[in-house]
Amino acid sequence: MNQVCAVVVTYNRLEMLKRCIAALKAQTSPCDILVIDNASTDGTGDYLAGNEDIGFDKSINYCCLDKNSGGAGGFNKGMREAVERGYDYIWLMDDDVIPYPDALEKLLESDNILSGRYGWLSSVPLWTDGKGCRMNKQKIDSAFYDNIDHLQQGLLRSNYATFVSLFMRRETIIKAGLPIKEFFIWGDDIEFTRRISVRMKIPCYIAGQSLVIHAMKENNGSNIATDEMSRLNRYNYAFRNENYLYRKEGIKGFMFYFAKCGKNLMLSLFKAKDHRLKRAWIVLKQFFVGMSFNPEVEYLDK
Repeated sequence: MNQVCAVVVTYNRLEMLKRCIAALKAQTSPCDILVIDNASTDGTGDYLAGNEDIGFDKSINYCCLDKNSGGAGGFNKGMREAVERGYDYIWLMDDDVIPYPDALEKLLESDNILSGRYGWLSSVPLWTDGKGCRMNKQKIDSAFYDNIDHLQQGLLRSNYATFVSLFMRRETIIKAGLPIKEFFIWGDDIEFTRRISVRMKIPCYIAGQSLVIHAMKENNGSNIATDEMSRLNRYNYAFRNENYLYRKEGIKGFMFYFAKCGKNLMLSLFKAKDHRLKRAWIVLKQFFVGMSFNPEVEYLDK
């Protein structure tokens, strides 16, 4: 067993998953792989169980859930499994992430530079054209310059990141708890990373020399006023989940959320290209739905 477990959450994207696994197997620092399958129906299970290059590789483990629990449920399950199996480090990613060959090596080097004194490390996410991936922009900590020695070594303080190559020690998960599975999608990674960096006040970093490609179809961020109709349902989760997230950070956090909802409400009403009332209704409705959304954080035994 390797000391690092790469947890990959997948759902009906077998071809992307194959590319992700191939990139993980090509890492200059070896890792085991744990695939969490959100009840895919595209042959993912058959491939992992029967392909001679995958199914008989003892470094690859496969867990298929009974139903689609979203990214939040998938990462909740994967992190639980990785900790309970005894891995020292957990490396999280979606199935459309393609790490550079030395991405893990650079994360481990950063771990060594920091002597393990950090909450999480986030790789630099690039799109397929080599430019920054807009969906996965990390938030820079305003105190980053206090650690000028770390900055010179490619480490930049950060407040939040996504599960597109997030790396941490098992002790962090035991101390902080798991991602909230009730979030289903959107915001579970921001809540989890801010829980550690903001609420627990543990320094966290972008590892600037660790690179991954996030092979999304388009390099767009999320914006309810401009997004396609087929994606609007996701914003029900986004605005509900963010209510919980920022309420946990006190009045300052909630006022930020309140202002964000107001801005998106105005953008939906006056700037959206179509279905303005529907977009605005999602923001307004989930503002109030989120007020009573209070899931519990799950903690693991040491």
